[in-house]
Amino acid sequence: MKKLVIIRHAKSDWNDTSLDDFIRPLNARGLKNAPFMGKILKEKNLVPDLILSSPATRALKTAEIIAKEIGYTNEIVQNPYIYEAYVNSLQEIVSYIHDTHETVFLVGHNPGVSALAYMLCDLKESIPTCAIVEIEFNTDSWMEVSKENSKLISYDFPKKFL
Repeated sequence: MKKLVIIRHAKSDWNDTSLDDFIRPLNARGLKNAPFMGKILKEKNLVPDLILSSPATRALKTAEIIAKEIGYTNEIVQNPYIYEAYVNSLQEIVSYIHDTHETVFLVGHNPGVSALAYMLCDLKESIPTCAIVEIEFNTDSWMEVSKENSKLISYDFPKKFL
């Protein structure tokens, strides 16, 4: 069994419109929601073997905050292809995960992460910021993950708990 946890970065700060999109930081709500959602993952005892993140500031910071909350001490692997990725690129990234990893967190951006969740488990919603989609696959190989062998385990987002 493989488990993929798709995480959309927390809410970013748009106050400085001169900032390049890639380096936009998290805003106050994002800095509050990321540790909150990390605690949700910890309560579920969800600790990955690997965290893959977009290197964009808001995604990487989200990954770092969540990693701290769940006690993940391994390296967060930054993959530049996650930033602004189309669903086919994300699917390819997932398929090339080494099979020694059973549970993987992928921290990225919309519309790619929403399209990936739809492609893999038919989740038809646009994933909001800091949302977490937990999908389990009945396979031992990341190359074989597909909608046909997937099961949506949970879909959580900050406003769900308000």
